[in-house]
Amino acid sequence: MELRQLRYLVALAEERHFTRAAAREHIAQPALSQQIRRLEDELGLPLVQRTTRSVAMTDAGHLLVARARRILAEVDAARTEMQGLRGVHTGHVTVGAMHTMGPVDVSLVLALFRERHPGVELTVREQSSEELAEMLRVDELDLAFLSVTERIESHGLGLQQLVCEELVVVLPLDHRLGSHKRVTMADLSGEEFISYRAGSRLRELLVSAGHAAGFEPRVTLESNESQRIRRLVARGLGVAILPRSDAESPGAEVAILTLAGPELTRDITLAWREGRRHGPAAAAFLALAQGTFAEQSSGAAKELE
Repeated sequence: MELRQLRYLVALAEERHFTRAAAREHIAQPALSQQIRRLEDELGLPLVQRTTRSVAMTDAGHLLVARARRILAEVDAARTEMQGLRGVHTGHVTVGAMHTMGPVDVSLVLALFRERHPGVELTVREQSSEELAEMLRVDELDLAFLSVTERIESHGLGLQQLVCEELVVVLPLDHRLGSHKRVTMADLSGEEFISYRAGSRLRELLVSAGHAAGFEPRVTLESNESQRIRRLVARGLGVAILPRSDAESPGAEVAILTLAGPELTRDITLAWREGRRHGPAAAAFLALAQGTFAEQSSGAAKELE
């Protein structure tokens, strides 16, 4: 079993296509296929289910990919630690982010890091919080900005809350409740909702608040972009629950109401896998992110006291 074979297998698992995986690893597609075959022959197990259009991992493949990511992460960390003796000049940091980051400006820390370490390659992946958490656990990401759900909390992740933000109700200007200042979730029981897709923290909060009020929220439109949700609401296609920063930012004109029952908040939290030994580049990015948002984190902690 060779390290290059493990890299090819991880690339294949993530790309789900031989040609794309080969291009990513900068080798010819037949060469990559041959190395995967050799690995399967050595192990005596099929790792990949092949079709004419795509590939999928077998159970054995999934197990080996998880191990391979850990092995490759350790090898990369050892290599970059040696390079780190000369300073953080090279490396690769993969950062995850939710689709809506509210007052947390991820672009700021990305720009600061690039200015200080121009030789380090940066990759940003946008997914739901639960997807980001799983990507952290298998070392597909070095760190992530996510919102903590019941399934994320205390499951092998280090967490530093940066912001705790109020959620508000957003309505069309001519809505029957538009002149109110405060509403309860029960007041919205007959409405059609525009929300983030299933798996996101904000969708989870909407559903749980509806259940607490005795109804199942009827989501008729989905989007992962807050500004698009606002535009849809402004055109009368439904109502929404958004973070206050997204509801009050420049954009489509909507009525913004305080949600009085129940009051809802969402967090923005910096997360990483506990116990992982980051290489110098990832460790430097994590430290920079923690320092950059320390003031916001302190403010969130005071709000929760």
